[in-house]
Amino acid sequence: MTGLSGSRDDRSGGPRDGPVPLASALADAVDCLAHLWSDAAQGASLRLSPHQLRGLRILGEEPGLNLTALAVGMKIGLPTASRLCDRLEAAGLLERVLHPHKRREVRLSLTGQGRRILDEVASRRAHALAVVLEAMEPTEREAIAEGLQGFLTAHGRTSEGRRDSGPGP
Repeated sequence: MTGLSGSRDDRSGGPRDGPVPLASALADAVDCLAHLWSDAAQGASLRLSPHQLRGLRILGEEPGLNLTALAVGMKIGLPTASRLCDRLEAAGLLERVLHPHKRREVRLSLTGQGRRILDEVASRRAHALAVVLEAMEPTEREAIAEGLQGFLTAHGRTSEGRRDSGPGP
């Protein structure tokens, strides 16, 4: 297995020897997954950058966000978010609508085409992942499911600890 330092450690019995070797193996798997997802997304009828797909996903989950909320959600600046929206709108994937009660605020929503592209990419990604999972042994799939649940639970605990330890109001 390749360690975090990039060297092979033959003394290691596998990823269960501790968190560092497991982190390295997980990083390799995440790289593989990112490549698999990127390839699936690029096969969609409309090729979008990961940045554009992320913007669409956020707006698909929270329709009606304003530009500031989108920028915050994507952790990007307002000018970058504005250019992103310009491109998505030009492609017919996003529409800007004036807020009914706040004349200076514009709401961002996916168009029907934007939702279809987002659904197509999600479907292509799920299919690509399912092909790999199907090639695994059932016990391996079960182990991944259990491990992912444990990872998400632990992440929730560590995330709560970071939020609680931050500066108070």
